[in-house]
Amino acid sequence: QVNLYKPFTDVILTSDVFHRDLGKKQIKYSGFHELAYLHPNHFTFDKDILSSLVTNPNKKTILFRFVSWNATHDIGQRGFILSDKLRVVKKIADTHNVFISSESSLPAELDKYRLTTNPEQIHDVMSYVDLFIGEGATMASECAMIGTPAIYVNTMEAGSIDDQEKSGLIFHFRKVEGVLEKALEILSQKDSKDYFYSNYKKMISKKIDVTAFLVWFVENYPTSKQIMKENPDYQYNFK
Repeated sequence: QVNLYKPFTDVILTSDVFHRDLGKKQIKYSGFHELAYLHPNHFTFDKDILSSLVTNPNKKTILFRFVSWNATHDIGQRGFILSDKLRVVKKIADTHNVFISSESSLPAELDKYRLTTNPEQIHDVMSYVDLFIGEGATMASECAMIGTPAIYVNTMEAGSIDDQEKSGLIFHFRKVEGVLEKALEILSQKDSKDYFYSNYKKMISKKIDVTAFLVWFVENYPTSKQIMKENPDYQYNFK
């Protein structure tokens, strides 16, 4: 997709953790795509969104996310198989509140856990839960932008995931082995939510307000292009 539009653009803005070098047209910013809509300067969360659905508020709550594997970037990738889903969900659901967001149909044993909130409330749900386990890189990264620990189960690599893993916000598993153990380890920590939120605060302190930066860049183009080429640190005016 990048190769298709590259000849027709003057500038390509990417996160500084983006793996590819796109040449002289590329301008990098210190942030993540997800920060364009989840930065605390622009978005607040309704953390009570699941209070009416959680059966036992004294138990920790986990959100599972299963993808359909129909996207172009999913070709050749893999995550959970059905037996893995049944095993991991059942084990965690024995002692925790569980919700499942799934792009594909679920067997009856799992469908009873299906999340029933509106799609536009998913980020509120993420802010409520104590742990995310899923195959989607975007939702795992979104959890990192909120301060919710995430276990990402997928063979697909991403620069943002790598950076967020270094920040102690995401745990990337290329296969299912070890996922259940890591999940139970995180959930057994008494103050796990506070611990990962502190990691989030450290991470976001080093990043810019992506929305503010993009608005400035577009409204002041092409002067903004020249400024960023000559002084890339100008972006840190947008915090």
